[in-house]
Amino acid sequence: MRILILGGTTEASALAGRLAERTDIAAVLSLAGRTAAPKRAAIITRIGGFGGIEGLKQWLVEHHTDAVIDATHPFAARISHNAAMACGALDLPLLALRRPAWQPVTGDLWREVASMKDAVEALGRAPRRVFLTVGRLELRHFASAPQHHYLVRTIEPLGDALPVPHVTAIEARGPFDEEAERDLMIAHRIEILATKNSGGAATYGKIVAARTLSLPVIIVTQPQKSDADKVETADAAMVWIDHHVRIP
Repeated sequence: MRILILGGTTEASALAGRLAERTDIAAVLSLAGRTAAPKRAAIITRIGGFGGIEGLKQWLVEHHTDAVIDATHPFAARISHNAAMACGALDLPLLALRRPAWQPVTGDLWREVASMKDAVEALGRAPRRVFLTVGRLELRHFASAPQHHYLVRTIEPLGDALPVPHVTAIEARGPFDEEAERDLMIAHRIEILATKNSGGAATYGKIVAARTLSLPVIIVTQPQKSDADKVETADAAMVWIDHHVRIP
């Protein structure tokens, strides 16, 4: 049985680890290549794009793929769309391994917005001290609001991704716990958190910390993705694989 995992998430890594234990399954983990030094996976890993829907279809055919697991980041809408289109055209089983989005609870001071542009506007015109955790590729949107003081955390070096006068860069990879996030926000005198609703436990600490400190949060909602069978954990994905994909 040959399975392609479209990865880049903690859930994808967990599933790769589970599949590595199976001698009846040959799995390949595909990463977009946006991180220079991704965590090493327990299975064969390819890095880079496919060349759109047609390129993905060609890869699936050439590698005699039996099923695809879309375990990409909740905001990776394009590859999810391409996977749905390619699998639909080839009549291949497709599973979406998607962690649930965070939900506001009592004490949260959220302002939910639909896009990065909306997030920038929601910061307002008055200078603020902003903890910005939206991913390196999205930072360019905030260059249009240079009046703020930004604390930016990315996995890769910041470089010139946010050309504004007042920016402090931190390079770190999660998970991040609540206590460390709270101490970080206090140390940098953060007034507001701007982030994406990525879901999952690895980066939820900042949400709890903001709640504890009564800080407002501007949070970009997840984009809509193509319909597919959905599960939330690697264990559930293994059950789906065993019940929906059969060796001829």
